[in-house]
Amino acid sequence: MKVIVKFFTTLREIVGKPQEQVELPEIATVDRLLQHLRKKYGKEFTRYVYNRTGTVQGHLHFLINGKSIATLQGFNTKLKENDILAILPPVGGG
Repeated sequence: MKVIVKFFTTLREIVGKPQEQVELPEIATVDRLLQHLRKKYGKEFTRYVYNRTGTVQGHLHFLINGKSIATLQGFNTKLKENDILAILPPVGGG
């Protein structure tokens, strides 16, 4: 199964591209995709996405086809062919 991951700001700099197509097993979750990216991109990616306890940073937002994974099944959300996962940095404003 193929999914597309979109990277923004610092994460785009870490991976060196704005998006990437990733090949995953037929049954895959957001967590499994992040583990794949963690192995591929190493320490800098890991430090940006995960905290010291190994959980995903709370300030990052993850959208599948424009929907927050918080409104789905979180990191256990199953991915489908051609899904687009966007990893967004914290949004500031004022």
